[in-house]
Amino acid sequence: MSVQSIHFDADTEVLTILDQTLLPQEERYVEVLTLEQAEQAIKSLQVRGAPAIAYFGAFVLAKEASRLQDNPYFHLQLNQVGQRLIATRPTAVNLQHVIESLLRLNVGEDFEQIAKAIKQRAIEIFEQDVATYRTIGEHALTVLPAGGNVLTICNAGAIATSRYGTALAPFYVGKERGIPFRVFASETRPLLQGARLTVWELDRADIDVTLITDNMAAWTIQTKQIDAIIVGADRITRTGHTANKIGTLQLAILAKHYGIPFYVAAPHSTFDLEADDTIQIEERDAHEVTHIGGHPTALVGITVFNPAFDVTPPELITGLITETGVLEPTESVIVEHVGGNTYV
Repeated sequence: MSVQSIHFDADTEVLTILDQTLLPQEERYVEVLTLEQAEQAIKSLQVRGAPAIAYFGAFVLAKEASRLQDNPYFHLQLNQVGQRLIATRPTAVNLQHVIESLLRLNVGEDFEQIAKAIKQRAIEIFEQDVATYRTIGEHALTVLPAGGNVLTICNAGAIATSRYGTALAPFYVGKERGIPFRVFASETRPLLQGARLTVWELDRADIDVTLITDNMAAWTIQTKQIDAIIVGADRITRTGHTANKIGTLQLAILAKHYGIPFYVAAPHSTFDLEADDTIQIEERDAHEVTHIGGHPTALVGITVFNPAFDVTPPELITGLITETGVLEPTESVIVEHVGGNTYV
């Protein structure tokens, strides 16, 4: 069974998250009490995965709306809270979509009613998306070979979404249906989300998973007869350019070379129809590259380039697996099927 990484109690408004920085050594849930703590939770990757960050931001906004409902500057301050949340992860568009949709409810003078409406909508979005990710998994099963060897990177699983995940959804749904897969998980340097998180959750669900280092990908594809590659996404533009964890682009290039399909699994909320091939790529602290587990592995003061994501062009993508089916990564198809119906 997949694990749920975010819990929100509608009655008490207690918000807890699975601290993913401690996995796999420790499974600890942390209560989030303040906006500042929430911002740090996103920046430090205690909560991570574009969809999960979006739900988390929604629940944080709901909590802040309740806290501010007696404040005469309610509208202004709630909008400021929303902008602060959006700024924590500029590459992932899901968070922006959710927060902006909730802030559209920030009208009128009944602040208590606004707060209730935001909380209710945040809960609805979360619950609706459980079905969305299961559907993504079902569509993925139509293109992945049953019993096949499939390679993935980073963590696009249950702990990065409401449940099931995106790239990992077919493995969970396949497990429920008795359809086996052998999953190869790239470790995903520098923060090892593949090694620490994907391997942990798939093994926890009794799904066959093998860990490889990032620089073993080509040899693994060649010698282990990898049938397909499937990854998640943090933003997909209307032209089909896809931002995902750094290392994704090289897997797409390898898939092209070896003639195997390369799929991107993501919900409509990950699409940014206002963007073309330009995506802001977040760069993170050099310490992530120069240290492993807190221990230095490089010269002090050495220049470091540490982009968190890369962008895969549509010509390297076989298909975009969404809740409405497997789409061709072309502008006309994306606009027709996604349309702008993300979170409304």
